[in-house]
Amino acid sequence: MRTLGSPLAALLLQGAAGAVPDSSDTGIITLLSRSSVFELTILAGLLLLSVWSWGIFLYKWWTFRRAAQQSTQFIDVFRRSSKFSEVQAVCRSLGDSPLVGLFQTGYTELTAQLRQSAPEVSNGPNPRPAAGRPTLKSLAAVDRALLRASAVEVNKLESRVGFLATVASMAPFVGLFGTVWGIMSAFERIGVTGSTNLQAVGTPIAEALIATAAGLAAAIPAVLFYNYLTGRVKLFASEMDDFSMEFLNIAERNFT
Repeated sequence: MRTLGSPLAALLLQGAAGAVPDSSDTGIITLLSRSSVFELTILAGLLLLSVWSWGIFLYKWWTFRRAAQQSTQFIDVFRRSSKFSEVQAVCRSLGDSPLVGLFQTGYTELTAQLRQSAPEVSNGPNPRPAAGRPTLKSLAAVDRALLRASAVEVNKLESRVGFLATVASMAPFVGLFGTVWGIMSAFERIGVTGSTNLQAVGTPIAEALIATAAGLAAAIPAVLFYNYLTGRVKLFASEMDDFSMEFLNIAERNFT
């Protein structure tokens, strides 16, 4: 029993020691240190895309939050004021609201038409404005001006948001390209060494799959950011449509 047990115990201990993986050889930092220059370039590009996406989202989130707050204040002033000139006086302090640009465009068109349609006294060498009520020549022209202003404001809100869609669709393919390249390199090394055991195959493939993980890590937040921001843009566009109709109703009721 002694002669059989000692070699068997030694064999079991040796197998157990060989079964324990060396975490220092399979960590992310170690795998990255073994990556090629091309794979590291792919990872650096994906990291740059991810940082850029986060920067755009944080900037647009702050911009939209400020625009929403100022739009609420502007609507409150607009509905409490009895004259458009009173609303015009507060526009400068609420310039981040898209409704301000909409109002200023409509107010400019409205003022221009009212000045042209003001009745004049024809007798005498110098005609003077009469005390009559000025009227709009074309309410449709005011509507067109509001539509143009709404398109301009929507374009401002959508600026840089399209880049998030590009990252969301492109990053997984960039990561997959890096993975394919890494697997090609791994099989090339396997062919050179002639070793087909799991350790020789698994470590190079694990290095290659980091690129796919990085691509997904860049794409998934970009998709969420894009959907969130486009939803906010749609809400702003709906608010601008409602404001345009309210502005036209006031103009039609008072100047036609």
